[in-house]
Amino acid sequence: MYKVHCMNNIAKVGTDALGENFRLTDNVADAEAIMVRSANLHEMDFSNKLLAIARAGAGVNNIPLDRCAENGIVVFNTPGANANGVKELVIAGMLMAARDILGGIDWVERHYDDPNVGTLAEKAKNRYAGTELAGKTLGVIGLGAIGAMVANAGRSLGMHVLGYDPYLSVKYAWSLDRHVRHINDIREIWANADYITIHVPATDSTRGIISREAIAAMKDDVVVLNYARDVLVDERAMAEALQEGHVARYMTDFANTYTTQMPRATVTPHLGASTKEAEDNCAVMAANEIRDYLENGNITNSVNYGTVDLGPMSTPMRLAVFHKNVPGVIGQITSTVSNAGVNIENMTDKSRGDYAYSLLDLSGEMDDATVATLNNVSGIYRVRAIRH
Repeated sequence: MYKVHCMNNIAKVGTDALGENFRLTDNVADAEAIMVRSANLHEMDFSNKLLAIARAGAGVNNIPLDRCAENGIVVFNTPGANANGVKELVIAGMLMAARDILGGIDWVERHYDDPNVGTLAEKAKNRYAGTELAGKTLGVIGLGAIGAMVANAGRSLGMHVLGYDPYLSVKYAWSLDRHVRHINDIREIWANADYITIHVPATDSTRGIISREAIAAMKDDVVVLNYARDVLVDERAMAEALQEGHVARYMTDFANTYTTQMPRATVTPHLGASTKEAEDNCAVMAANEIRDYLENGNITNSVNYGTVDLGPMSTPMRLAVFHKNVPGVIGQITSTVSNAGVNIENMTDKSRGDYAYSLLDLSGEMDDATVATLNNVSGIYRVRAIRH
């Protein structure tokens, strides 16, 4: 029986998906797995029992990835599970920017008790006249799960869509509307887009991708939407561009001391994935990742180890080994197994940066003492023996 601790409220449909071999525990030190949303784990001491952390969402900035990797703790996220919720908020952001819907609502609220409000509204509505999205050019930076859906939605609204993603996967390339124009030079977006939306993770190469130089190269009256990560935008430069009138609107899901004081910025309190459907989808995906890993050793959607899948266990024992991505370690693993008189029926090894993971199906069982000797091999972080 595996124990799982929830650091935040996790949708019941997700915890139910863990199955009969799992139960929830309030004692995090007693858990083999943690399910988390926003709780900060950087200062947390992890027990020796902890094997996995599943983030019910895409971002993992609240989890110490390298420390987890060096302790053989797999960190999962749930890419794409909240994609539709974010896509719909992006479309709402474009509509609010185009039509000044919020300004019109505010006018009505200020005149709600005027007996002549209907007549006054007819005279006031010209102040809130906007533009239509159809025929405008939408630039989408990042064509993953969310970006691809936003690009297709833009096409459905009659927009011309430019998509930029130097790492576009085959999966999402096939999902794109054939009229989305994939470009190789991001400067085409700066020069041509009326609306620019960002859908990339926060990495060393993407931080500040909406830079002062990029903003200066954009068309006048451009609308910039950021429902991905606050650090992707140079917020000081954005505030200046809004003040000068070069950028017409900045729509963002990240409230901070800069965005809340920007002129013509519409700031929402991180609502992108805040739908019941998205929370359910994330919880179920996180539960399935934990379940498959703890029961079978398979890794899907990890952010600190590579993808490994040998399917359901069909041998007496499966050996899972976390190690440095250096020469010689795999040879020592296989030699130990061979010396124990056990045959390797199937094996796979995947690396991600400095860290690697080997999964071996064995024809027979190795005793605990022999398995423990692998922990003494230089370069090995952790060894798990999975028996059913």
